Amino acid sequence: MTENVSLMAGVVSSLIFMLGGLPMLYKAWRTRNLKSYSPLNLVLSTVGNVIYWLYVVSLPIGPIWFLHTFWTVAYGLMLSWYLRYRH
Repeated sequence: MTENVSLMAGVVSSLIFMLGGLPMLYKAWRTRNLKSYSPLNLVLSTVGNVIYWLYVVSLPIGPIWFLHTFWTVAYGLMLSWYLRYRH
């Protein structure tokens, strides 16, 4: 019972976090205006996400895999868009 509750909490909270990030990605993609984002934050978040994969891969496949995949891709996209559209 406890495992089911934990798994459902992980799934629901991961979906909420991912849905919360979609408007940021959509607006950045649509406007190509990333001037309000800190380049240092984008670099550190992207690098941190890549390094954090060393921990995530040690866990069984579950909600954290999907959530972390989303944020790794999201910050990677934001950094690439920042570098591409900064001029």
